[in-house]
Amino acid sequence: MGCNLRDLASPQNIELESLSGKRVGVDAFLTAFQFLTTIRDRSPQGDGGPLKAENGKVVSHLMGFLNRTTMLLSKGIKPVFIFDGESPDLKADELAIRRARRDEAKKIHEEALAAGDFSLAQKMAQRIMHYSPEMVQETKQLLDLLGVPWVDAKAEGEGQAAVMAAMGQLDAVATQDWDALLYGTPILIRNMMTDGTKQHGRLVHAQKINLEELLEEHELTKSQLIDLAIMIGTDFHPGIRGIGPKTGLKLIKLHGTIEEICAVKDKEVPERLDEIREIFHNHPSNDVDSESLEPGTINVEGLKQFLQVERQFSQRRMDNALDKLREAGLIREGGQTSLFSF
Repeated sequence: MGCNLRDLASPQNIELESLSGKRVGVDAFLTAFQFLTTIRDRSPQGDGGPLKAENGKVVSHLMGFLNRTTMLLSKGIKPVFIFDGESPDLKADELAIRRARRDEAKKIHEEALAAGDFSLAQKMAQRIMHYSPEMVQETKQLLDLLGVPWVDAKAEGEGQAAVMAAMGQLDAVATQDWDALLYGTPILIRNMMTDGTKQHGRLVHAQKINLEELLEEHELTKSQLIDLAIMIGTDFHPGIRGIGPKTGLKLIKLHGTIEEICAVKDKEVPERLDEIREIFHNHPSNDVDSESLEPGTINVEGLKQFLQVERQFSQRRMDNALDKLREAGLIREGGQTSLFSF
């Protein structure tokens, strides 16, 4: 999840309608994990895994993407989903830690199922969810049928999206990952894909964070913000022990750079510091033709075949999704597809 800049940010609650007409890059992998960990088998003797159709096909991810994407489209938002590419070498240690945690959770999950402890099994199932290559391809196929563009990142999805936003190809980046600010997105939208739901008994609101306002509020340069994040801890370095957001902010404003702070505090300079800085300042990204980001057509019959026939989606679920699009004027009466009108 990258660096937690929550203590430094002043998020502004927004209505999704305020994003109407905006092209928003969406972190596809993080969104998929949200769906897989919430839309799952929680029946009394369920294993906690993703929901499946009677024919055995996993459908949790498609249920989530269909529901939330049609909701965005109905509000006039132009989503562009960004899929992760190859993880940078600098992230190898973090990925190894995650694999170890997942392996341990998988062991506990299997033991809990064998013992009939379905409550524990379902808890562990959240920690072992896997967004498989097959699921990725299915998601892209669904987006194609909805006429929604998607992009393969060269490395981190939120990094690719941030680069595109900094270039003006996107108006904002929607992700829970604060690193999008470090990669340079001018506008970060959090909670866009969970807006209106309840978490821990509280209603979730979409939030907007403006990078320039954050820098001005704390009197920082972007380079100083990146150095501050590295000290707190990122996916590429665990951080400097004893330095949290508030202490780090004071130190970076007083001394300017990590090297100066380490010298004053008698701490070791993080290994591969220049490489870590570079991955934030100039994140690897694929070139994207702006014309490919334009919305396409909605293939109603294709959606019915893909979801209702092949994956046994209910008529009610299909009607709910298609009715949103019809009410927004994105599908003509009679089921004919139409070009997006916004």
